[in-house]
Amino acid sequence: MAGVWVLHVDLDQFFASVEVLRRPELRGRPVVVGGSGDPAQARTVVATASREARAFGVRSGMPLRLAARKCPDTVFLPTDMPAYEQASARVMAALRGFPVRLEVWGLDEAFVGGDVDDPQRLAAELKSAILDQTGLTCAVGIGRNKNQAKIAARFAKQDPTGIATVTDETWMPLMGARPAGDLWGVGPKTVRKLDELGLPTVADLAAAGPDRLQERFPPRAARWLTVIARGGGDTEIVTEPWVAKSRSKEVTFPHDLTDRADVETQLTTLARALTAEVAAAGRQVIRVGVKVRSSTFFTQTREAKLRGGPTTDPDVIAAAAREVLTKFELKRPVRLLGVRADLHVD
Repeated sequence: MAGVWVLHVDLDQFFASVEVLRRPELRGRPVVVGGSGDPAQARTVVATASREARAFGVRSGMPLRLAARKCPDTVFLPTDMPAYEQASARVMAALRGFPVRLEVWGLDEAFVGGDVDDPQRLAAELKSAILDQTGLTCAVGIGRNKNQAKIAARFAKQDPTGIATVTDETWMPLMGARPAGDLWGVGPKTVRKLDELGLPTVADLAAAGPDRLQERFPPRAARWLTVIARGGGDTEIVTEPWVAKSRSKEVTFPHDLTDRADVETQLTTLARALTAEVAAAGRQVIRVGVKVRSSTFFTQTREAKLRGGPTTDPDVIAAAAREVLTKFELKRPVRLLGVRADLHVD
């Protein structure tokens, strides 16, 4: 099995697992992380649910109130991003101890790869190192490219070993009959277009080819869809350190905001809190974006580049956010506000 392999490391129920490590008395209990951790607070949703909570039907994105109804014994905890960032850094440090290339994909995911003699053994060693050095568990998918490895990691989560392999030979037997929406990166809008073309499954999409897809997709997207449906994908492991390009904060209000002055006040508070996080991370802001979701769930975003260059001045960033807000008419009550800071990269 020697040759170039790509492995995808996917940490299990990451936020919840980090919380259980900090609170061992919660082990074996249903745990949900999300928002302020208060299920009585309206419009807050589940960020991560432990395996025990998922057994009751609790899922990411579900309102905390619904999660509490599904599983009254759930322990609800607030999101603690700094703790998760520290845990992620320890995981990536463990992976860097191996003689392979590492591409950090986010807090709880990474690709590793290179010329590997025994990918199964490497996967087992990666899992063992992460567990020994951090106390966290993970699934590892193995493939000849990132697409195969990413899909394999999904199968690994259902395998007792936590390891699964997908190759060119096994791709279509495993994936052909599945909905096209099971492909990595294929979302609901793309699925609707594929259904309109009569291409509901991975096998249908793989057989169609880019020419037919160009009836509904740009040429580049059509080629990409054909490649991933056939099990192809990128094999390059980018080893440059992962650096966040942006950071954001948003809040869903218990009651819709109807007064523009209230919206501005809340936006200022969000912008200042976000600026403090950016400054604490040693970064600077170069652009500010604002997201507004109305009571009808209509969502708009606008942005603007800071005129004075990179900064962490909370007054400047809050003022920029308010200026961006002037681009919104705010005809409907506001359900959600968000602020995004695009960060300066040296």
